[in-house]
Amino acid sequence: MTERRQNHFDERMTIRGALEPASFVPWINRHAAKLGLVQHIAHMSSDRIELELSGSVELIDMMEMGCSLGPIEVWVETIDRAPADRESS
Repeated sequence: MTERRQNHFDERMTIRGALEPASFVPWINRHAAKLGLVQHIAHMSSDRIELELSGSVELIDMMEMGCSLGPIEVWVETIDRAPADRESS
């Protein structure tokens, strides 16, 4: 139902690599807010962070690019994106 509304998308982004959740999660929160994206961290560990994002596809693309570059203390190997499962929301 909420998957698409006039260029509005709900996506799950899975980031894998050598991650530092203590610094990367606040970084993700700040950058999502700067882009005007609604986000929710669904999972976080030192090798995987899953977040759900809502917003325009262009802004989600920008978030993906930002996460791929990330802060200096993280090493992002892959980022996968898929439509978010909104059944539980």
